[in-house]
Amino acid sequence: MPHNVEVPDYVIERIMAKRGKLHVFDKFDPTKTALIVIDMQNFFVAEVETAISICPNINRLADVVRGKGGVVAWVQLTVADEMDGPSLWPIYHDYFFTPEKMKAHKDGLTKGSEGHALFSDLVVKDEDIIALKNRFSSFIQGSSDLHDRLQEKDIENLLVAGTATNFCCETSARDAMMIGYRTVMVSDANAARYDEDHLAGLTTIWQSFGDVRTVDECINTLLAE
Repeated sequence: MPHNVEVPDYVIERIMAKRGKLHVFDKFDPTKTALIVIDMQNFFVAEVETAISICPNINRLADVVRGKGGVVAWVQLTVADEMDGPSLWPIYHDYFFTPEKMKAHKDGLTKGSEGHALFSDLVVKDEDIIALKNRFSSFIQGSSDLHDRLQEKDIENLLVAGTATNFCCETSARDAMMIGYRTVMVSDANAARYDEDHLAGLTTIWQSFGDVRTVDECINTLLAE
C-alpha cells in the first residue's frame, strides 16, 4: 500500500512563516527538467509494498516528462563492480554492518546481480539516462557522473522519486539543491519502509531544501503548458 501521511501543522506553519507561501516553485520549463528515479532496484523494492506501489506513479510521470522534452534518469546504487570484488564504499561496509549483513548488502548491489537490476514494473526507455552511484547521494563529489550528464542536457530542475525517501532520495535532493538545481520531492513517487521515515524525508526537504509536490501537481502545475 502507498503511504498515507499528512505533513504536520507545525511544519506548514514554519514554511509559511519563512517564505510566506506553501510551495517554492510555481512552474518549470519542461525541457530543462529531469525526473531522477533513485534506487528502484530489486534489492530495495522486491519485498517492500510501499516501494512497489509507487511504480505506476513513476511510470506516469516519466511518460509526461519525456513527452514534454525533459529527461528521465534511473540511478542505481552500486557498491561493487564484480561479485567478491572490493567494496566501492569501504567505510560504510566496514563499520555499519554485521559481517553477514555486509555481505548481503554488497552482493545484492554488485553490478550485474539480480538485486542490482531495476524493478521489472518500471518502464525504462532507450533514451533515458542510466547512472550508477556508490554513495547515498547521487550528487556528492565522486558518487556518480549524473550531474555532468544532466548539465550536458541543460537541466536546471529536478523531480526526485524513488526509495528510500529519507535516505538516498533525501540526500540526493539536498545535495542537488546545494549545487544549484531547483529540486522537488514527488511525495507519491517516493517510498520508505515506514510512514514515519517517509514523512521525515519529505518534511526536511520542504522546510529548507526544495519543494514537495504530488505527481498530479507536477503534471498539472509545474509542467503545465
